[in-house]
Amino acid sequence: MAFIRKFAIGIALAGSLAGCDPLLDSPRPDPREGVEVAVYEPSQDSLALQDYYLRVEQNLLNQGLLRTDGGGVDTPFTKRQLVQNFVQIGVFNEFTLENGRYTNRRSEGRVQRWEKPVAISMVFGASVDAEQRKADTKFVNEFAARLSRVTGHRISRSFGRGNFHVAVLDTDEIKAFGPKLQELIPGLEPSVAEQITQMTRPIYCAVYAFSDADTPDKFHTAVAIVRSEHPPLLRKSCFHEEIAQGLGLSNDSPAARPSIFNDDDEFAFLTRHDELLLTMLYDPRLPLGGTPDQAKPVIEVLAAELLGGES
Repeated sequence: MAFIRKFAIGIALAGSLAGCDPLLDSPRPDPREGVEVAVYEPSQDSLALQDYYLRVEQNLLNQGLLRTDGGGVDTPFTKRQLVQNFVQIGVFNEFTLENGRYTNRRSEGRVQRWEKPVAISMVFGASVDAEQRKADTKFVNEFAARLSRVTGHRISRSFGRGNFHVAVLDTDEIKAFGPKLQELIPGLEPSVAEQITQMTRPIYCAVYAFSDADTPDKFHTAVAIVRSEHPPLLRKSCFHEEIAQGLGLSNDSPAARPSIFNDDDEFAFLTRHDELLLTMLYDPRLPLGGTPDQAKPVIEVLAAELLGGES
């Protein structure tokens, strides 16, 4: 069974959590002697989700899914396939805003990406302990460096406020995230904030990227939500997929292989195919705001350069 994993939506955002340090980038300090430190107790709902996602991960692994090899001789792709996949993943919308809510209706999109540097901040709920915070931060730091090399764009961890917020929260913390979102994003439609905080169990993780109305194709802020209940591989998979999608590859395609931009869960981590998509997206020759018809001729040139012709 395929699970809905993400949203990548072009519109504006910063993340934090009521009751927590909104931009906590480092592990919690050691408690001082004699100071009583409250221990976080997950709810029964959160504990049930931990068990559920552990079973999900094991089931996927038993099927040979969640591969971490990035693709190999068993997953060849041609220049033509790379072009078609880019058009479907990078220049179409998987979700369309209708009457203030995002629906599952696909629509023709435009080339969207970040023009300003991407500064990733880590946002942790109280459900994430110090050791896990350190591990998550290290993993995201390394992935940001890889994305920067692939795209040629400045992508790095921020030790300040940042503009791409990766929030690791449990189910109760996600539900409490709404008021803070609206506080940080003046004018954010309540219905959008509601959708962000109402992640149902089949949704592993999500990302929302935002732009201003006068520059709709330039993302300036994003928030990714990763469930803290996830076991290790699903957790890392969510980091890869949501951060990559938040850079502008906002759609999925069942034809894309080897790729994380495919709801079949075959791959857990960014593949060589996906790196090529990101390289093309951030090539300055690809017109920002271009429609599928406008973008395709450039994409064909870029794909030919990267693959050296059809194979």
